[in-house]
Amino acid sequence: MYFRILIENNKLMEEKVINKATSDKISFITYIVPEFAAAYKMKVQDAFFYLKKYGGWSFLNQHWKALHTANPFYTVDYLYRICYQNGGLR
Repeated sequence: MYFRILIENNKLMEEKVINKATSDKISFITYIVPEFAAAYKMKVQDAFFYLKKYGGWSFLNQHWKALHTANPFYTVDYLYRICYQNGGLR
């Protein structure tokens, strides 16, 4: 990722370019969080806060490369188990 600052019409503008790995990570996470929400009949925002509170979010960010190759069913199950081990119940 790199940043480039542009000046147009006396205004400072910032251009951000995201590399492929970051783009893939964003795509996977924005896919799997709604899947988790749907599996446990939650709103997406509630699912995000639940994952964040019980360690699922950290697990997802650390292991997304391995998780994105698995079936989404298993990824959702792994996230549930991580949250359950950290005190989450649903």
